[in-house]
Amino acid sequence: MATTENKVQFNLKNMHYAVMTAGGNTPTWDTPVPVPGAVSLALEQQGELNKFYADGIVYYQSSNNGGYEGDAEFARIIDKMLQDIWGYILSTTEKVLIEDAFAEPKSFALLFQIDGDQHNALYCLYNCTATRPGINSKTNEESKEPQPQKIKISAAPLENGRVFARTTAETTENTITKWFTKVFEPAPAA
Repeated sequence: MATTENKVQFNLKNMHYAVMTAGGNTPTWDTPVPVPGAVSLALEQQGELNKFYADGIVYYQSSNNGGYEGDAEFARIIDKMLQDIWGYILSTTEKVLIEDAFAEPKSFALLFQIDGDQHNALYCLYNCTATRPGINSKTNEESKEPQPQKIKISAAPLENGRVFARTTAETTENTITKWFTKVFEPAPAA
């Protein structure tokens, strides 16, 4: 187990999603499903600084945590994710994937890994929603160029206040080993 913090981070990989099955103060999720082909993830914090002026100065200031919002890009969104998150339907006989405009997207946890110079950091965004992917491609020219698919993701705080979890240099090996088998929840305080 590493005991030194990373100085730098690089290389997004091991993307998984886990559909949220219950919300509230004790949320639950299905078993995480791997999504191969993660290209990039760029999430900006959401929230504002609020300043209250009195006596000619900033008398009090606070900030709120609105989670994160941004883009995730994949080589190709897998069929299972289209069905699990956005409610696409696979026709029984012909096995054709059909988008249903009336299907309500499901909330999910997003798990992934970002490598570092000392150890790999594992992340879990607990309460994500996402736009469905667009359709884009272009003709081949001198070479074949992959055309990734992009989705917009919003990671909002859970009712219990949790937004995301990330492993550290001191995270136990047991926790690291189980990271992609179940959405991480901390042990109850003694």
